[in-house]
Amino acid sequence: MTPTPTVYIGWDPTEEIASRAAAASLYSTSAMVRPIPLVLAGLRRRGLYTRPTTMREGHLYDVISQAPMSTEHAISRFLVPHLQRYVGWALFVDGDVLFRRDVRELFALADDRYAVMVVQHPPFVGDGVKKEGALQQAYPRKNWSSVVLWNCGHAYNAALLPAMVNQLPGRELHYFGWLPDEAIGTLPPEWNYLVGVTPPMADPAIVHYTLGTPAVPAYAQAPFADEWYAAVRRGGPSQGHER
Repeated sequence: MTPTPTVYIGWDPTEEIASRAAAASLYSTSAMVRPIPLVLAGLRRRGLYTRPTTMREGHLYDVISQAPMSTEHAISRFLVPHLQRYVGWALFVDGDVLFRRDVRELFALADDRYAVMVVQHPPFVGDGVKKEGALQQAYPRKNWSSVVLWNCGHAYNAALLPAMVNQLPGRELHYFGWLPDEAIGTLPPEWNYLVGVTPPMADPAIVHYTLGTPAVPAYAQAPFADEWYAAVRRGGPSQGHER
């Protein structure tokens, strides 16, 4: 029997509506799925997330990285293999996504040769702001980690212990610095369509509102906004179990 796909959805208190919409769109497109909101407060209570953070100029700031965090799940996504006890496959997505296709199609692409599989976006150029004032930073392999199909049992991911996640600078984690290049597999681009960043796509599987959801006035007319608002209406209370 094929295991029920496990999907971790990044959760941030300032973007709760988006995370609920992501979960609702997942439910509406996949017959069997186990969504889990990745909540920083819960990870801290369990002692899994111990990185020091502070607020600077109204933005969450990661002390180890000496850099702002655009969301609370900026680093916690790298705990997914540990949360899965280093067994099987799991998916992580940022909270500002819209699922438009059955996620089991994505899990069907899982290839045991790879420790992670991602859409390998071209280099991002330029800093600035996104969403409603969050700082936008350029770094190598930017956006690769926003949708990650994790091979939690891969030998290379055994090194990704909570102690490591809590010590490495964020840029090294987002670069997948603990992995050799050949351990990073490629997913088709429709599984992480970056609205306003990548070329328009007629029928993406996952729409990622990385610059701002349609709730942000500047992106009210973003592609698939009607579908996103339909998911918002279905969202209701948060689903799954806190992690």
